[in-house]
Amino acid sequence: MKKRRTSETAASTEILEKPESLWRSMWDSLKENRAAMISLFVIAALVLIAVTTAIFPKILPYDPYDQDLSQAKLWPSPAHICGTDQNGRDIFARILVGTQISLSVGLAAVTISLVIGVVLGAIAGYRGGKIDAVIMRFMDIMLSIPSILLAIAFMAALGKGIDKAVIAIGLVSIPEYARIVRSQILSVKENDYVQAARVIGDKDGRIIFRHILPNVTSSIVVRATLGISSAVLDTAALGFLGLGVQPPLAEWGDMLGRARGMILQFPYMLIFPGLAITITVLAFNLLGDGLRDALDPKSRKN
Repeated sequence: MKKRRTSETAASTEILEKPESLWRSMWDSLKENRAAMISLFVIAALVLIAVTTAIFPKILPYDPYDQDLSQAKLWPSPAHICGTDQNGRDIFARILVGTQISLSVGLAAVTISLVIGVVLGAIAGYRGGKIDAVIMRFMDIMLSIPSILLAIAFMAALGKGIDKAVIAIGLVSIPEYARIVRSQILSVKENDYVQAARVIGDKDGRIIFRHILPNVTSSIVVRATLGISSAVLDTAALGFLGLGVQPPLAEWGDMLGRARGMILQFPYMLIFPGLAITITVLAFNLLGDGLRDALDPKSRKN
């Protein structure tokens, strides 16, 4: 009897520890991806910079909005490691402050597209029929237009400003989430646990959000990570065109747009903001690829 109880206790312990071991195996798989781990540290550093400069702005070497024409167009030096712009503002300080805008716009835009896209994709995949056809044809129409052109069209309708840019970028990314969620739901909605939930009388909303969506979370997480990089790039593009962040706010794309006429005389004005955009977008892309591999059971090592 004692041996039986011991075996039952061991089995129970194994069951309780199984979810933890699954998450541990995914983390171990992610740690083996050197590019993903480096990207994770880069993103953590960017978040730290954004939070720190927002809470303690006095730690910046210079006021990013203080104009001094006597210090305009200074090349990189120990005093100004990234040089100064045409208005005498320190470029390094403006890049640090621009981290706040790029990350906040990326997160806010992804949140909008994620919430709306998941809901629409879940309804289309679960209900099917005419509802599915109407929703997905509308998504196809949006996908047929390049995202940046569609964002520009939304900005033309909404007007300029950072809040309008968040809405525009969030709206253009909705079809991607909707299609991913729909395809995942189509593959799992006929599984036994979904049928059992229907038999016991669970409502459609409960079945979707409690039984189906948790099983497609991995695909959503990967797409959201990659979506942040796209949102950062779109924010920079709108800023470059003068449609996003408006002066005097510091934003990387706006910095590029205002210095584009001086690319030959003062190339550093474009190089440093461009590097900030490149590093941020690359970090989120590499982390997204690493998460995709880590969340794929076929690629994980037991």
